[in-house]
Amino acid sequence: MSETEKEAGRTGIKCLEIDDEDYPDLLRKISDPPKKLYCAGDMKLLEKETIAVVGSRKVTEYGEKTAYKLGRILSEAGAAVVSGLARGADSAAHRGALEGEGGAIGVMGCGIDICYPASNIRLWEKVRDTGLLLSEYPPGTKAAKYMFPRRNRIISGLCRAVIVVEAGIHSGSLITAELAAEQGRTVYAVPGNIDRVSSFGSNKLIRDGATPLLLLTDVLEDLGMTGRKDAAGDEKYDQLGPDEKKIIDAVSRLGELSVDQICAETGMHPWTVNGIVTVLEMKGFLHVYMGRVFTEQ
Repeated sequence: MSETEKEAGRTGIKCLEIDDEDYPDLLRKISDPPKKLYCAGDMKLLEKETIAVVGSRKVTEYGEKTAYKLGRILSEAGAAVVSGLARGADSAAHRGALEGEGGAIGVMGCGIDICYPASNIRLWEKVRDTGLLLSEYPPGTKAAKYMFPRRNRIISGLCRAVIVVEAGIHSGSLITAELAAEQGRTVYAVPGNIDRVSSFGSNKLIRDGATPLLLLTDVLEDLGMTGRKDAAGDEKYDQLGPDEKKIIDAVSRLGELSVDQICAETGMHPWTVNGIVTVLEMKGFLHVYMGRVFTEQ
């Protein structure tokens, strides 16, 4: 054992060798797995279904909101959400994941005892304390540009599916998607406006064969995971206000509706409906796409 590994053990960091029983089996089977994996946090997260959510650092408001909701929905269904703890979509996905029981796994492009970027210190600490941090680089290794494309093979290698929320022309998320396809993983991409540079990469992925993610819960159905229809979901519904329940019931009963149709069904004013729908979307009960409102179930 090297001095670095001894020091890692003293600081609560575990070093997994590729032949260790606890080493993630999916990752072990890729063409270029890391021979050592440094870990800090809850190792049991590696036993869960793992799904990657990645996207642009310069994420739009829509992309950030979508990544957050994806992270929360996947985590509430019991999946551990894997991402790179970068600014933008990665951070939003992890913030959402930390709200569910699945948790967050952050794959670092430096030693796991170093927060990069430094501005993410609070999120990094929360993932370390309640989730799991991973890196192939020994503690104390400072970030270098070449490390981040390399770590992307670990993000995709840990997971059965990778979701690209938003990606520009030169986004590192496209590297992750390409690696995922080479590893035989399912690649999803969230469709975006064709006139936005931030959507070019994700839309191109769809053109080239990635599965378009039209409803945020589609990936749960594809992987055979349980969605929100459980006792916890019923309890959350019971805690909603009467107007919130009225809107959810209308959409559930009649299928996808426009805001005008919801107004007609509930007798509420448009500004009231818009406000409540936004709140319900953040809570995970509704989904809005192309001007239509759907239930998340």
